[in-house]
Amino acid sequence: MSTAFSASDVLGAMITPAVLISASGTLVLSTSNRLTRVVDRVRVLTGEAERLHKGDSGIAEARERLISDQLAKLSQRVLLLRSAMTALYSAIGLLVTTSIAVGLVAALGWAVGWLPVTLGLCGACALLWGSLLLVREARLAVGSTLQELSYARDVVAGRRSDERGPGSAGVPPASE
Repeated sequence: MSTAFSASDVLGAMITPAVLISASGTLVLSTSNRLTRVVDRVRVLTGEAERLHKGDSGIAEARERLISDQLAKLSQRVLLLRSAMTALYSAIGLLVTTSIAVGLVAALGWAVGWLPVTLGLCGACALLWGSLLLVREARLAVGSTLQELSYARDVVAGRRSDERGPGSAGVPPASE
């Protein structure tokens, strides 16, 4: 059984993966920006840790713990971002290959219609996997931010109590 395809049908089928390629490209750009922010944050925390150790014996232990925790979370984020980038680039490659396979199957009359379908499904799965990794990374980022906000609230509460002097009522002590 021979199936003839019109040029517009073939071109339409070749262009269809472009929507997913565009989505993957947007996620790659976003992920690259997130990775840049993580690297910048690591550099800031490293500099702050170095300054804490150069100071006198009044090193803030709570701040050191926070920096240590933040660096551990940033390590996890970097690994997730690396995996997400790999998945997203794989998705782009698979989806481009899908477009090429659609054209080749139609132009050469190959009876392997399953090939572009399989490639397209693999590309879509890679896009899904990359997206799920980015969700995990975003949750880590929010957790880190909440941890820093808690620390900042404790510092501000501690300063308020120091400004009022000993025995200030109504101000909870800074928690660690």
